[in-house]
Amino acid sequence: MFLGFGPFNAALDLNGGNGGGGFDQLILWHDRDQNAAIPIGAALERQGWRSCFTGEGYRGDQAIYTNPRARVRISMDLSYWGKRRLRVIPNWNKREPGC
Repeated sequence: MFLGFGPFNAALDLNGGNGGGGFDQLILWHDRDQNAAIPIGAALERQGWRSCFTGEGYRGDQAIYTNPRARVRISMDLSYWGKRRLRVIPNWNKREPGC
């Protein structure tokens, strides 16, 4: 579950061979409902998170949600093709897209 939505499948990518470096990202997805994560974006915005889009405007690849008080950012895949992932990415992880 994430913000009351779900349930989702999840994978946790750890940083370092034994995970001693913390987490690199948390990935959530739903096997049967590609749209299951979409309401999370609206819920984040109601809580004061801001959104921007990678790619070209609203046809971008990802919606990125940020909050200056949070130590993470949220990335949601926008592509219709494939599984739509929701990723929780720590702010120190600069390899992942941002706006």
